[in-house]
Amino acid sequence: MVIDGDRGGMDSDHDRSSAGGGKDVWPQALNRPAEARDTPEAIPPTPPPTPLAPVPVPVPDPADPSATGRGIAGLSFPYQVVAALALSLIGLLACTQVAMVFLHVAPSNTLSKQHGKTIDRWIYPEFEQNWKLFAPNPLQQNVAVHVRAEVVGAGADGRRTTRWMNLTHEDGEQIRGNLFPSHVDQNELRRGWDFYVNSHDSENRPNGLRGDLSERYVRRITMLRLSERDYGGTIERIQLRSATSSIAPPPWSNEKISTRPVYRVLPWWTVTPDDLPERDADQDRDEARGVEENR
Repeated sequence: MVIDGDRGGMDSDHDRSSAGGGKDVWPQALNRPAEARDTPEAIPPTPPPTPLAPVPVPVPDPADPSATGRGIAGLSFPYQVVAALALSLIGLLACTQVAMVFLHVAPSNTLSKQHGKTIDRWIYPEFEQNWKLFAPNPLQQNVAVHVRAEVVGAGADGRRTTRWMNLTHEDGEQIRGNLFPSHVDQNELRRGWDFYVNSHDSENRPNGLRGDLSERYVRRITMLRLSERDYGGTIERIQLRSATSSIAPPPWSNEKISTRPVYRVLPWWTVTPDDLPERDADQDRDEARGVEENR
């Protein structure tokens, strides 16, 4: 039994298909069988991913030296032994150096007392240290070295004595304002005077084998400084002294300290050719030979 309305709908669809050139509006849906339209197998399956090809791993060639490693591992066994021994020796020397320096700058203790000579032989003179551990006592005094000379062949009577000259002040003038001061200006005179004071007693008598050496060292430094001046004659004798003055306390301190200098005067020393700079010593030797030949 066909209803007019349904028939009219079918006729309208038929008319639309005829108007479109006789082709169905849903050709794919109409051409498939009815039982295949609602089944999951009608959906085409997704193809599985293609597996990647394995990357070949390079195998090192034992004959290639670069394939065995770098550093000590790349050396042959005899060279590995030599390198290990060298590194062990360097480490042992480094540890010994650190231990010796520590015992040298540390306060007096059982080890430093028992092995003091061994420590001094290791430290002096190449590794000498001028500082101490555990709150060292800083310098609280200013020490200035003065010198005067007795000149022969100058003045009315042929002999005169110069005024005191402050050698430390001259070194200070060379250091102030200099970004790269000389090691000589900073330490030569200061260390030389400390060397003399530490090797002599309060009566200027040497207290060991280093006493005579320190005296000759100070005399040569002094004559080297005086040779730069012209006194109109020959320096026959020299005399040194030190002026030690305490550093004034800061304004906020209530401490009372005298800043008046204390002098330590050394005896007169007769100048010898060994005390002169090399050029002056050679000249004096030539003059002495000339006098002997004239006689």
